[in-house]
Amino acid sequence: MRITNRIMQRNNLSNINTNKMYRDRLSTQMSSQKKINRPSDDPVVAIRALRLRSNVTEITQYYTKNIPDAESWLKVTEDALSVLAGIITNMGSRCDKAVNSYMTTNERQILLEEMRNLGESVYATGDADYAGRYVFTGYRTDTPLSFLSAKEQNYTITEQLDKSAIDSVTKVDTKKLLDVNSGNYADGAHDITEDDISSVEVHRIRLAYGDCSDKGNPQIKFYDANGNEQTWDSAGGIVKTMHSYDNPYAEAAKDPDSVIYVPETGELLLGENRYKELMATKDSDTTATKNEAEIRVTYDKENWKKGDLRPEHYFYCKTQETDAAGNKKDVIYNDTYLTEGAERQSIEYDVGYNQTIRINSTADECFQHGIGREVDDIANAMQEVLDLENLQVELEKIRDSLPGGDTRLDTVGKQLDAVKKALTLAKEKEQKLFEHGITAFKDYLGKATLCVTNTGSRSSKLELVKNRTQNQKTTFDTLKSNNEDIDITEVAIELEAAELTYDAALMAAGKVMQTTLLNFI
Repeated sequence: MRITNRIMQRNNLSNINTNKMYRDRLSTQMSSQKKINRPSDDPVVAIRALRLRSNVTEITQYYTKNIPDAESWLKVTEDALSVLAGIITNMGSRCDKAVNSYMTTNERQILLEEMRNLGESVYATGDADYAGRYVFTGYRTDTPLSFLSAKEQNYTITEQLDKSAIDSVTKVDTKKLLDVNSGNYADGAHDITEDDISSVEVHRIRLAYGDCSDKGNPQIKFYDANGNEQTWDSAGGIVKTMHSYDNPYAEAAKDPDSVIYVPETGELLLGENRYKELMATKDSDTTATKNEAEIRVTYDKENWKKGDLRPEHYFYCKTQETDAAGNKKDVIYNDTYLTEGAERQSIEYDVGYNQTIRINSTADECFQHGIGREVDDIANAMQEVLDLENLQVELEKIRDSLPGGDTRLDTVGKQLDAVKKALTLAKEKEQKLFEHGITAFKDYLGKATLCVTNTGSRSSKLELVKNRTQNQKTTFDTLKSNNEDIDITEVAIELEAAELTYDAALMAAGKVMQTTLLNFI
């Protein structure tokens, strides 16, 4: 084959262009620090790069956003629960101190204020929030745990209880003794003797709220010992509403078939026969779809004070709300709660591949109504003792101011004897409540501590996931770098060699192109 100068020119130009393209590719790699700039450069590297980048992006989301967010939520939760545990501990220690020591009037007044302050602060802790989201309110993170101001709105609440919710309450009947003062002690309407003072103890169900509505009697549903569903309400003539000033405790004590609803205190007082019926409830192992041991109590409450716990975070309940057009509509909360085995509102975060962790504790696990109700019982008992002690001081002053032989001395003396008897009974009641408070607050403290422990366990688990995710992120970053990034030293050497090759090619081409056929003629 004859090789012409034209063929040599074309071959030289082609080779020089190839060297130039190779030099350009190396120069581009040096400037971009990447092996390829388009998929066609190396399809295998491109496909692997897409997969690794997806993995790195996902891990980065877990490591830089989800995990820190979960850590912060758990930290806020743990801090609030630790405060709750501290408050409950203080409540228990106050009860323990009161049980084991004699209290003067001033000491009792101080203790009463302390208990009330602790009772007010216990639920305020439950309004803790993280980034504008309330942490103890389940899915309703935009709604506080308690009412932030007084409100009138009717809720129909259904509490799901069992026979452990039934306890006993002692009531001291002082008649009109506490109405006695320096202006009416001798008017004949307040001639009270110690024989008029008495106390009764009755069984009760203490509802989650006091100051309930008296517009409709509550309804009690349960399964009797034979597994038959029973309903107690006013329509059946079983439940009767009585106000606290009508002495419903004495009525319940003398009528064994009575069920008396006291709206002011939120109590259902049970006669002996009714108490035995409820205590006979028992869950059957043969029916997995229903709980025969459950006692459902439905009642209404419409007046809410600041600090009252919102029922929608705890119970199945119904209310009416006004929409944007001004129309009222029925709203039902927690409609699944009445179903056996219904799940509570757990919030979980994705913190890894196919791995989630629960970050929230719900209000019904830790901020229970019984804490505040226990404080109310103790505070009311202490206030009753203080009122009687103050009345005793006032009557003693009246007695000392009367001249000898005054006919009113006999009346005051009988009233003082009545006060002393009432005071003895009230202090016995107070003592029992302090003793019960020690046990009750220890139980609530155990539940709060369990919540703290669960939160700590979740934090520990999250820390392990975080460490593993950090290692995974490092590994995938390394794989991604190895797949995409150049070895700058190697490329620099190759670029230098390419430049030398290119320059040599230009020089060789220049020499060859100078020779033509004319040089040989």
